[in-house]
Amino acid sequence: MTDYKKKIQKKAEPDKHGTDNKISTKKDLAKEKKDKAADPLKEMETKIKSLEEEAKETYDRFLRVSAEFENYKKRSAREMSEFKKFANESLIKELLLVVDNMERAINSSKDEGNSNNGLVEGIDMTLKELLKIFEKFSVKQVESLGKPFDPNFHQAVMQEETDKHPHNTVINELQKGYIINERLLRPATVVVSMSKEKNN
Repeated sequence: MTDYKKKIQKKAEPDKHGTDNKISTKKDLAKEKKDKAADPLKEMETKIKSLEEEAKETYDRFLRVSAEFENYKKRSAREMSEFKKFANESLIKELLLVVDNMERAINSSKDEGNSNNGLVEGIDMTLKELLKIFEKFSVKQVESLGKPFDPNFHQAVMQEETDKHPHNTVINELQKGYIINERLLRPATVVVSMSKEKNN
């Protein structure tokens, strides 16, 4: 047998399943071509699905970040507003001592019948100007005299028996109280009435 005939015979030898290698190879090539033809579509669908999921996740993250940023802006604005309202609180507390001394000087001069009216008038005018400045910064006096005792705004230092006022009423103010932007700056130091019947 010549070499040429051996080559032909080798090519035509059946495989383990009894089929011709050539036929099997042709079928495999056809299948591969078919698979390759279908693959680009599947790949495209997979990519689209992946991109859609990624876009959804990105949009969700964007919404969360936007909401957080809005909350941050509101919180910052609120904190800034609070800071502006009460930034002068410590300074005004110190000035209250000056106001107290001026009021004592005026009351003392009235009690003693002091003839130096010019000096008293000067102190009174200064006090009024100072109270006007307080009003500009939303600082107001706490109304106490004749009012029912309120522990949120009054600090009672003593009780006094009386029939002239209802029980637990502020009858004397030893030191005025102040509020700043509706928040207590200093409680009023007061004397509270106590009815004689309650005591007995």
